[in-house]
Amino acid sequence: MSRIGKKPVVIPKNVKASIDGSNVVVEGPLGKLEQWFSPNVKVELDTVAGAIRVEKANNSREAAAMHGLYRSLFQNMVTGVTTGYEKKLEIFGTGYLFAVQGNVLQIRAGFAHEVQKPIPNGLTVTCPDQVHVSIKGIDKQLVGQFAAEVRSIRKAEPYLGKGIKYDGEVIRRKESKAAAKK
Repeated sequence: MSRIGKKPVVIPKNVKASIDGSNVVVEGPLGKLEQWFSPNVKVELDTVAGAIRVEKANNSREAAAMHGLYRSLFQNMVTGVTTGYEKKLEIFGTGYLFAVQGNVLQIRAGFAHEVQKPIPNGLTVTCPDQVHVSIKGIDKQLVGQFAAEVRSIRKAEPYLGKGIKYDGEVIRRKESKAAAKK
């Protein structure tokens, strides 16, 4: 049995949760999120304790796999509607920069053309300066997916460190061939 799945998801006072058939709806100060759940798990809303409990519906392998997963998804929903999620990226290289124009993130990353990345609904993307970008939203999966897509445009390479990386990410540097000959 999943250790994570056994823990109840505590619902804060400023958050409303409800179960509608096979959907869990969580509404808080930052917005509203919905998550479908599998028939392999039973989801109960304990209004007295203010928690969501997830249990396996049967002893199948699929139910065991889904037990901890859905508990984590519900916890991410509660955290998202209360505090939200944020990913920060930085770009390094001569002439490399980020810019937000309307609903499009513009990226200059050493290509012959500027990369235009449309910003999905539900995300707030800001550029405090030209080399940093901040992606904020209430859906953890959406924030992480968009940040990963932006980073994949030009990942930081190990020789000069040019490219896009997460803020605080350490790029393992390598020596060039010329440095080895000396």
